[in-house]
Amino acid sequence: MKNKLAILGLCLAIASPLFAQKKEDERLENSANVMKELQGGNGLPSNVLDQAMCVLVFPSVKKVAIGIGGSYGRGVLVCRKGDKMDGAWGAPVMYSLDQGSLGLQLGSTATDFVLVVMHSKGVDAILNGKTKLGANAAAAAGPTGAQATGYNAAAMSSDVLTYSRSKGLFAGVSLAGASMDTDKEANKKLYGKELGAKEIVTGDQPVVSAAEPLVSLLNETSPDRK
Repeated sequence: MKNKLAILGLCLAIASPLFAQKKEDERLENSANVMKELQGGNGLPSNVLDQAMCVLVFPSVKKVAIGIGGSYGRGVLVCRKGDKMDGAWGAPVMYSLDQGSLGLQLGSTATDFVLVVMHSKGVDAILNGKTKLGANAAAAAGPTGAQATGYNAAAMSSDVLTYSRSKGLFAGVSLAGASMDTDKEANKKLYGKELGAKEIVTGDQPVVSAAEPLVSLLNETSPDRK
């Protein structure tokens, strides 16, 4: 009997981290699906992504009634490698998005948000802790269509370009006032230890298997910054 209990305890000890990480794996999978679905003429403009240093994806953010459920959308940050962040895409960092300022922009259906970080000032603000768009980093509704074709990030002051998709419609959206921060617990579950956002992005942290579809898609779509 003692042996059976010992074996059961060992199995639970091994399985617990796997169960705990399931939500993080699902978040990565959902983020990859959003990016995949936004490829093409009516999605995220390739000219914008090619100039990006980092991308944040918050899939299926839902409007939550006051006092019911959580108050955060949860997503993933992926940045380019290299001192100038102009190379391939690296290991992901889990982030949370404060829905408090998004109430008016969220309907009854889930909304996907994609934030494209264009300048180092925006990268620094996001990696260094809680960031409020419009205060710590200049944000603007991202260009689409013909406007995106001629977009030149170097000539613009916006650190972050923001987009949303709801009911299949993808468009630039103002997220001024929205705040986001690292999801420390999720990062710990994903990597098995406490790691800061900057450690993950600027270090040699390998891409976990659950993140490979998202990172591979970004590398195929935009292998380096132009």
